[in-house]
Amino acid sequence: MVKRKIIEIDEKKCNGCGQCIPGCPEGALQIIEGKARLVSDLFCDGLGACIGTCPSGAIKVIERQAEPYDERKVMEKIVKQGKNVIKAHLRHLKEHGQHEYLMEAVGFLHEKGIDNPIGWTKKTRKPSMPCGCPGSMVMDFGNRDVAEGKPDDSPKHGQKSELRQWPVQLMLVPPHSPYLEDSHLLISADCVPFALPNFHQDYLRGRRLLVGCPKLDDIDLYREKLAEIFRSNNIRSATVLHMEVPCCFGLRHLVEEAVRDSGRKIGVDVKIIPVLVKGG
Repeated sequence: MVKRKIIEIDEKKCNGCGQCIPGCPEGALQIIEGKARLVSDLFCDGLGACIGTCPSGAIKVIERQAEPYDERKVMEKIVKQGKNVIKAHLRHLKEHGQHEYLMEAVGFLHEKGIDNPIGWTKKTRKPSMPCGCPGSMVMDFGNRDVAEGKPDDSPKHGQKSELRQWPVQLMLVPPHSPYLEDSHLLISADCVPFALPNFHQDYLRGRRLLVGCPKLDDIDLYREKLAEIFRSNNIRSATVLHMEVPCCFGLRHLVEEAVRDSGRKIGVDVKIIPVLVKGG
């Protein structure tokens, strides 16, 4: 359970008119016994699209403990309802600036071979994000036939990239990305790769990368997202890299808290990187 925004329905004010139902393509609302009901926290994104259609003012957005919204489960319901409902849902996410959920929804359509009605054709198979740029599209570069932690014997000149997925910024990575299953995670402060000349070969090899800044970014959001990643996937290990500067130590704490919140037993290996690496 996490504390988040979600709708609340005042049964005394609700007259059961059903006008809120079309405004919720996610399927979180149903009319039951003459009243609108929130049937599942999983399907309510808390954006309140249904509020504007309620003539009696029975619906409002509150903040409470609720199950995390699950975009994949929503998409599993929505695709069964046809193109127009898919389109309404994607537009809903886009208009509310929910780029991460939109990216996850587009990725789901891609996986299932379903056309995206608001930005990508069957021919190109490239989703168009709200910014008009495909740079946040989920991409899995596949395993590079290497074991996690295995040293790289190749010459240090002409090094190859060990990056295995995109995006890497923690804010943009969907928690249910298929490439996270059975993965070794490298959770790195975003300054680290600049301090480590052999970052790819020494640390990234065989791992999936998540990057963030514990000082400048939204730590509460990161903690919740990491907890959902740990909870929803079989994470085999987590390695945390952060700089030796005091503000960077928060990364270790938020990862450890996220593991605890997830209820999973995942080993966390922490490595502290000096600002000036010897030999670098």
